[in-house]
Amino acid sequence: MEIPINSSPGSAPGLAGPAAGAERQAPAAGDLQVVAFRLGSERYAVDILAVQEINRVTGITRVPRAAAGIQGVINLRGTIVPILNLHRRFGMPDPELGEETRIIVFEHQDTRAGFIVDEVSDVMRLARADIEDTGGAYGMTHSDAVWGVGKVDGCLLVLLDPGRLLDAAPDAAGPAAEARP
Repeated sequence: MEIPINSSPGSAPGLAGPAAGAERQAPAAGDLQVVAFRLGSERYAVDILAVQEINRVTGITRVPRAAAGIQGVINLRGTIVPILNLHRRFGMPDPELGEETRIIVFEHQDTRAGFIVDEVSDVMRLARADIEDTGGAYGMTHSDAVWGVGKVDGCLLVLLDPGRLLDAAPDAAGPAAEARP
């Protein structure tokens, strides 16, 4: 599956992976193709099938009294898309928006949303044998969105479920915003 990379101003000009014009091969049976990214010094990934597009960060509008894990909203070709702040969700300091900062847009149960990452690094394949299921081990850390840990070239890659990130967004960094009128 191709990830649409918006080539308009403010979008990501490209993504590491197969060379331009190279034909993408389907993942081997049992492999998982993921989009890898960085938050702070940690590496994460989501299943490529969950990703709709990747864009540069432009024009995030803050929403007054929004839940702590919501950075704001963007206008994505006429559609208002909420943007999650994974840094807050995972107890990290807010990101400094830089040249490599991106928004990964996904859809879950008819809701389109995005999350800010410090850098999208790669599209890669993980062999299922190199993925360890987290089971309930992370339940006590409010990391219900973590479903596995992949081993890639001697490094660990935390595998996230974007749907669970969205489901947990209202209380992403502790108590939700005050009750609205």
